[in-house]
Amino acid sequence: MKYVIASDIHGSAYYTEKLLSMATSLNADKIILLGDVYNHGPRNRLPDGYDTMKVASLLNGVKDKLLVIKGNCDSVVDTMISEFDFLESGIIVMNGKTIFLTHGHVYNKDNLPKTGFDLLIYGHFHTGFIENVNGRIIAYTGSTSLPKNNTANSFMVLDESELSLIDIESGNIITKTNI
Repeated sequence: MKYVIASDIHGSAYYTEKLLSMATSLNADKIILLGDVYNHGPRNRLPDGYDTMKVASLLNGVKDKLLVIKGNCDSVVDTMISEFDFLESGIIVMNGKTIFLTHGHVYNKDNLPKTGFDLLIYGHFHTGFIENVNGRIIAYTGSTSLPKNNTANSFMVLDESELSLIDIESGNIITKTNI
């Protein structure tokens, strides 16, 4: 199974198209969005290609491949334009490893979930990283459309053996780890 995992699109049709194109070229089985799909948020500038209805149309077109986690900028009204659900969190089991998926505004490296996990992947902070903390992998996708602290626009790819953080502009691997 191959997953493309992204967060913090914040209504950018431009980066949604790039993400879906990358998912297609990588032959991803599923696309996981870790929240903040449409709304740009009150502290963020408008991202390139801000067009929430186009983002909804693009994502509705791949709804059978989507798993979407609710972010702090996602609201009930977002579900009205979406043909998919927004979940509070998610868990995947791959090769005997438990992978906990969340947006990051509640659970993150400073506030770990009580649920047992081997790998925690989240969004929210707009800076991508992968760390090994006490034998568990803690990873943040970065922001697809609004990166912070001079980090790249990024997303992740998770497959049976590794997790990679990828620059969405170049397609280059920023960092990776075996899982």
